[in-house]
Amino acid sequence: MNIRKANIPDSKQIAPILLLAMEDLIYKFIAKKDYAAAKDFLQYFVERENNQYSYQNCFVAEADNEIIGAVNIYNGADLEALRMPIVEYVRANFNPEFDPEFETRAGEFYIDTLGVNPNQQGKGIGSKLLLFLIDEYVHKNNETLGLLVDEDNPLAKNLYLKIGFKVVGEKTLVGKKLDHLQISPN
Repeated sequence: MNIRKANIPDSKQIAPILLLAMEDLIYKFIAKKDYAAAKDFLQYFVERENNQYSYQNCFVAEADNEIIGAVNIYNGADLEALRMPIVEYVRANFNPEFDPEFETRAGEFYIDTLGVNPNQQGKGIGSKLLLFLIDEYVHKNNETLGLLVDEDNPLAKNLYLKIGFKVVGEKTLVGKKLDHLQISPN
């Protein structure tokens, strides 16, 4: 398995993998529970630059010329600028009142979404992606990593805690209460 920065041709494979982790959220963005529309929405932004879901902000895990995992990460200080194209698109096409909370802020690189291809789950790929990010951002670049985890997902939360993340608070995103976790340089 190889972990590398994503590129434009990866977008068609990245979108459904990231959607695994954020399907309910995208349904709220597009105001309907429609998998095909949600995948198309996400792929539209993964393929484009300068937005929070852009391939520019993704790393992929690859094996046998197939993307088996993907993670979306960006500087929390950039969220407002990165989110603007998405907010404008959602307001113009789905929900004129769309105004999501800020899930991150300056002071952390935010792991927005992490997904693993369903036929590869349970093989430690998600853990390897997280450990890669911890090495790149925390150990090599002295940055803090942050993420949100659903209170209804204790398995994910336990994994994050096991590899060194600590609960630093709570956040609400599109009406859902989430735990805010971070890992910082020693």
